[in-house]
Amino acid sequence: MKNTILKRSGLTVLSVIIFSTLLIGQQKPAVTGGMFKPSDESLKQYQYPEWFRDAKFGIWAHWGPQAVPRQGDWYAKRMYQEENAAYKYHLEHYGHPSEFGYKDIIPLWKAEKWDPDKLMELYKKAGAKYFVSMGTHHDNFFLWNSKINRWNAVNMGPKKDVVGTWQKAAKKQGMKFGVSEHLGASYTWFQSAHGSDKTGPKAGVPYDGTNLNNQDLYHAAALPDDKGWLTTNPAFQLEWYRCIKELIDNYQPDLLYSDSGLPFGDVGRTMIAHFYNQDITKNSGKLDAIYTCKQASGGLWVQDVERGVLDTVSSYPWQTDTSIGDWYYRTGQKYKTSTEIIQMLVDIVSKNGNLLLNVVQTPEGDLEPDMLAILGEIGVWTDANGEGIYGSRPWKIFGEKPVDKPVKKLGRFDESFGFTSKDIRFTTKGNTLYAYCLGKPESDVIIKSLGKSSKLANKAIASVSMVGSKEKISWKQTADGLTIKKPVTLPSWQVIGFKIEFRK
Repeated sequence: MKNTILKRSGLTVLSVIIFSTLLIGQQKPAVTGGMFKPSDESLKQYQYPEWFRDAKFGIWAHWGPQAVPRQGDWYAKRMYQEENAAYKYHLEHYGHPSEFGYKDIIPLWKAEKWDPDKLMELYKKAGAKYFVSMGTHHDNFFLWNSKINRWNAVNMGPKKDVVGTWQKAAKKQGMKFGVSEHLGASYTWFQSAHGSDKTGPKAGVPYDGTNLNNQDLYHAAALPDDKGWLTTNPAFQLEWYRCIKELIDNYQPDLLYSDSGLPFGDVGRTMIAHFYNQDITKNSGKLDAIYTCKQASGGLWVQDVERGVLDTVSSYPWQTDTSIGDWYYRTGQKYKTSTEIIQMLVDIVSKNGNLLLNVVQTPEGDLEPDMLAILGEIGVWTDANGEGIYGSRPWKIFGEKPVDKPVKKLGRFDESFGFTSKDIRFTTKGNTLYAYCLGKPESDVIIKSLGKSSKLANKAIASVSMVGSKEKISWKQTADGLTIKKPVTLPSWQVIGFKIEFRK
């Protein structure tokens, strides 16, 4: 009878799914009780918790089944794109995506060398004050124990609650814990799995994403005009809300990250209100939660900047997210040096921001020797120089640049900083100013902002010392600036800090 109705109406099974999905989508997520409501006016009550402002540095595990092929980021999408190198790799190593799809990659992720306690100890030693676990990437595979989505790490792959295990390890080290969600973009991102080859012997043969048995992984087919980063389908938006609410309610993270701007208007605002309200309940009346997304905050949340930085001091705390290498493990990838990461950290902190750094894990869950070396070098620097980073606040200006350095407006996906010893960044704690040279000085250091004639220097300098060193520093303050004589012995690291005390 049902098949007859479908034939008479001229509808396909998929179109019926889409139609019914849209009808369901007319529902709205329930507004939770509490201080915050799903409106910008209500969210303006938000106050940034001091733990985040003090922390400055977090480490992220951007890790999951997409690491298995060792081909880097976005494998689950690109393996279905005929023109992409990942498709060719998949064809050669696994077979055609109509027969061996991403669903078949998932069981290959075993995480057999994953030691979360050992890694968390390492991350704390490197100087991280908070840790963020991947919750779900655009591949719609959940790393938590979900009752909504059967495609999760407890049922498949490692058969472990990855989010919960990371959380226990972080708490053991006294670190704040966060989770990232990339689900909002999944509904359009994963539509390539619904395609087929345009040429060759398999032309027109549907990929496995078209199989109705797999729709709960690959999602239903989107409408033709639903192609933006975030879906316009209200049913998908409601599904997103239910899933992220489950994540929040099950783990009550200190931080939640969305890989997008504010998702889905009022649906997203409802999620944020719920996140804030449940955190107040968890903390007996105190709001300690951080929600971060890739949109200017206006004081409602923390703005995140992917692989880039802001170009000046922000009045609101913000965060850069970046990776030491590719987002997922890729054979032969080049990693950032410890100096590049430290330079970024100091620059970001001087502008009222935090750095969230992805540490690339192998599919098995451990770290390569060069990754361990980089983290070790960062830890040596933070141990010696952290007094001017952790718990600091921005000064009147973020720093000074070389006079001949081109003006550059920084933002997303731009990490070509070109820092030198002439780039100086400021942080402050109480009556103390810290000035960091982002390269090892080759001559005397001159800080013009601290000249006696500068409007910024309204107090006389009492002392100057080098952070992490007991060497006595020679200095002189004139009308034109503070001149710090090049120290006789410079530390092994490249980013050199000076501690400047003012007369009271």
